[in-house]
Amino acid sequence: MNKIIEQAEEKVQEYFKHIDKIKEFNQKKVLEAFRKNKIGLEHFATVSGYGHDDLGREVLDKTFADVFNTEAAIVRNHFVSGTHAIACALFGNLRYGEKLVSVVGTPYDTMEEVIGTRGNYRASLMGHGVKYEEIPLVNNQDVDFEKLEQTIDKSVNMVTIQRSRGYSTRKSLNIETTKKVIDIVKSKNPDCICFIDNCYCEFVEEKEPLEIGADIIAGSLIKNPGGGIVETGGYIAGKKEFVEQAAYRLTAPGIGTEGGAMLNQTRLIFQGLFMAPSIVSEAIKGAVLASQVFEDIGFISTPKPFEPRTDLIQTIEFGKPEPLLAFCKALQHNSPIESYLTPVPDEVPGYEDKLIMAGGSFIEGSTIELSADGPLRAPYAAYMQGGLNYAHVKIALDGVLKELGL
Repeated sequence: MNKIIEQAEEKVQEYFKHIDKIKEFNQKKVLEAFRKNKIGLEHFATVSGYGHDDLGREVLDKTFADVFNTEAAIVRNHFVSGTHAIACALFGNLRYGEKLVSVVGTPYDTMEEVIGTRGNYRASLMGHGVKYEEIPLVNNQDVDFEKLEQTIDKSVNMVTIQRSRGYSTRKSLNIETTKKVIDIVKSKNPDCICFIDNCYCEFVEEKEPLEIGADIIAGSLIKNPGGGIVETGGYIAGKKEFVEQAAYRLTAPGIGTEGGAMLNQTRLIFQGLFMAPSIVSEAIKGAVLASQVFEDIGFISTPKPFEPRTDLIQTIEFGKPEPLLAFCKALQHNSPIESYLTPVPDEVPGYEDKLIMAGGSFIEGSTIELSADGPLRAPYAAYMQGGLNYAHVKIALDGVLKELGL
């Protein structure tokens, strides 16, 4: 193993103990939800057709709701992505003439198309008559709390708070910062719905947004809460009235959470949820090690090795395209699946710039598995995420250093 990695690993051992404590806390929380809901083999049975009378589906929703300490949840393989789950939450709870405000500036690329600032306008929220406003970040990094207080009033029906950074170098929003945002919004307009894009953030900290005042959250099952084994899907959780409205958007009014055959996916989703705290901790350890390694060799890496974590994403800024391409090439060549391929930049639906994407994952697009991608635009940053086990991340980093000639 490269000496750079060995030296970096020694530096971060103390922080690994902190990660283990969070893992144990969240594992206990998940286990208690399983015990409370008396999960049994009968809940793994499947039904067909309309999916009526599916006991497993009903208890799965209750278990997720208990894990996130909230009233209701809808957990389905029918969500094709995190963006789809988020879109259902937004379209389900916003109507013509109502106003949505993005608290953390411009959201990531696919959400721009959902909102309507880019792409097919007629199909978007704005195309359906929803008003939209963004609160720019301070120095492209931090929430502008002063502007937030000035913006939120009785005319704002919902705020969207994207916790993870997406394809930007801004700070991700930890639970403490998220709570401050929610408290300000509720003080200015108690009826304003606080929606949280929770992608990449589940089980990274001990608390989740619904425990600190959020109304509704959404995320992907091929990220953190799927534990690396769920094949597809997403979830929405929160106050019952808002989850029901989102469910009507996924299915239809009158059906909501009551329909939809799970097609033998229920057991996998239960098992993935049970595994999630441990898998997330492995990925976080890998991200911390990567941060230390790239700081040690002179690149800008965020978060820093000992900064508190709130999501899976580790950003490494290369400043030019060549090392970004080399990084993704090495990561792909050290993947369990399709290691023989070399990634090249290409157009990706929903994104404005060409992307370079690496990650030989067992599940296509699974970003709880080790992967990296980044748009071909300044600052030419790689967004590394995931890792089903720490050892794999460590081996892949060794391959990256060799590709970079170190």
